[in-house]
Amino acid sequence: MGFFGNQFSDVVEWEEFREDQIFWKWTNNEVKKGSKLIIRPGQDAVFMNNGKIEGIFEEEGEYDIESQIVPFLSTLKGFRFGFNSGMRVEVLFVNTKEFTVRWGTQNPINIPSPQLPGGMPIRANGTFQFTVSDYIGLIDKIAGVRDSYIVDDVKIRITAILDQLLMRWISKEGKDMFNLQANAHEIGQGIQDDLNMQLMEDGLKVTGFQVMSFNYPKEIQDMINKSASHGMVGDVAKYQQISVADAMGKSSGSNAASDMAGMMMGMNIAKEMMDGQKEQESGKQQNTAGTGSMDSATQPGANDKPAPKFCPNCGQKNEGAKFCPNCGQKLVS
Repeated sequence: MGFFGNQFSDVVEWEEFREDQIFWKWTNNEVKKGSKLIIRPGQDAVFMNNGKIEGIFEEEGEYDIESQIVPFLSTLKGFRFGFNSGMRVEVLFVNTKEFTVRWGTQNPINIPSPQLPGGMPIRANGTFQFTVSDYIGLIDKIAGVRDSYIVDDVKIRITAILDQLLMRWISKEGKDMFNLQANAHEIGQGIQDDLNMQLMEDGLKVTGFQVMSFNYPKEIQDMINKSASHGMVGDVAKYQQISVADAMGKSSGSNAASDMAGMMMGMNIAKEMMDGQKEQESGKQQNTAGTGSMDSATQPGANDKPAPKFCPNCGQKNEGAKFCPNCGQKLVS
């Protein structure tokens, strides 16, 4: 703290408030007797001396620094303004809003996969939110050496480690590489927790992280879309046979990743077809066995003798009956 007799300030305020600015440090002038502090909505004012916090003021409004601010400062509460002297302090104005930032991978991320030696190249995009949560950490790590800090500064830092975090959480065991959107919430929650560990010491807190979409190479995305659309209509088994043949025919013109992906999908589909065929054959065998037993029960035995055309007792004509319709004589033994 120093005392000077010139260039005193009447008002301490953040005049050029920006929505994308996280904090701004007031350091231009000394505070003199009768000076005012103005805190606007969405701002906190942190008084500092030699890099340490003297007091934090959160309520918006206009304050007389001598009577309403100085008495609450940690080490400066006994200070009295003189006629030609002022008080030099730093005032850090902090934007208290929750910031929302859009993110996206600039280059494809090769996600390791046992079926794809070169990895699956995937892009992703979404949003994340953060706020200032710890003024001590913010001052120690950032505000102590900078006069301002904007959202793009945080975005650059997060983007630098985002590829690693995406690779880590997409590669978690059990993830379906061809339907990552189903696990988007789980992946986003895992990345949010990891980012918090990275930014916590800077006084920042990530309050949300969302993955809006995953983007595959065009050849693979076309296969996924085609499979999904045909799966909702008609004969799926027949379409799968056509898809396997189609994928094999086009594989020579695609890149290595899509070739391997096509082969993997084709093998899975072929397995499903074989399993379905086995089930059908098993069902036919059961039906055949049932029919054979029924036929043997209903057909006449090979040793049965045909009935005579005339009754040997009374001579009545017979039409194949086992007993004579006239005298009742048994005709078949």
